[in-house]
Amino acid sequence: MTTASDLRSGKTDRDENFPVASWIIHPRHRALILAFYNFVRTADDIADHATLSAEDKLRYLDLLEAELLGKGDTQAEAVNLRRALAERAMAPRHALDVLVAFRMDVNKLRYENWDDVIHYCRYSAMPVGRFMLDVHGESTATWAASDALCAGLQINNHLQDCGKDYKNLNRVYLPRDALAASGATVEMLGEAKSQPALLQCLHALAVRTETLLNESKSLSAAVKDFRLGLDIAVIQAFADKIVGMLKVRDPLSERVHLSKLELLGHTIGGIAGEITRRAIGRRPQANPAAGA
Repeated sequence: MTTASDLRSGKTDRDENFPVASWIIHPRHRALILAFYNFVRTADDIADHATLSAEDKLRYLDLLEAELLGKGDTQAEAVNLRRALAERAMAPRHALDVLVAFRMDVNKLRYENWDDVIHYCRYSAMPVGRFMLDVHGESTATWAASDALCAGLQINNHLQDCGKDYKNLNRVYLPRDALAASGATVEMLGEAKSQPALLQCLHALAVRTETLLNESKSLSAAVKDFRLGLDIAVIQAFADKIVGMLKVRDPLSERVHLSKLELLGHTIGGIAGEITRRAIGRRPQANPAAGA
């Protein structure tokens, strides 16, 4: 029988800004987090598969869900996550939520407005942060800031890859009303360089994304787990740097991803900043310009 693993698209590009089980996270959590990550990545590759029909994509996503819930043992990623969750007596709610987003990716190619995009993020990104918090036993009171961070990460990725998503998948996450307000069209995403109207739209969406990231700045200090706080601080530093690039650069023709040196620098900076904050008991400061 063909398994979901057999359908992996072979993508090596992992620029989703996805919070994964980094070396910062305590080793006792990594197996569960990696099981979750592998499940999500497999579902993502199915939704983005180049040759599968929409019906077959949905059938495989339904199979992953069924086996995550214990109805079969043929899909390794689903079985591994199911067993890892059972060991911690955790429900599969966040993985099931992410599957909703991948079904949307199969069936929905355009988004009408910002709220429509946020609704997508509710299933594509926010469950990842909530899962991480649950793994570490954090309070659901941290979910609001986590949701803002994860939505910001997701929209950063949408802006970074807007041209590739359009050309390869005919999928556009930029809201129709934002494009129209700038006088831009979807077809402009297929060009080698953004026309002024499209660039205006992209920069405006980056500013709006910065507002989301500003709302998440309290998260690293709000979590009790020290290692998780460090990891969040690093992710926040990455996201802030990326949105800063997206506010001034053209993702169709300029680099809007972090280099290895930048990743290292912001990792060190994020860790140092969070250690200092915790040492002196100071809350993270929001960027006043972010809500502008």
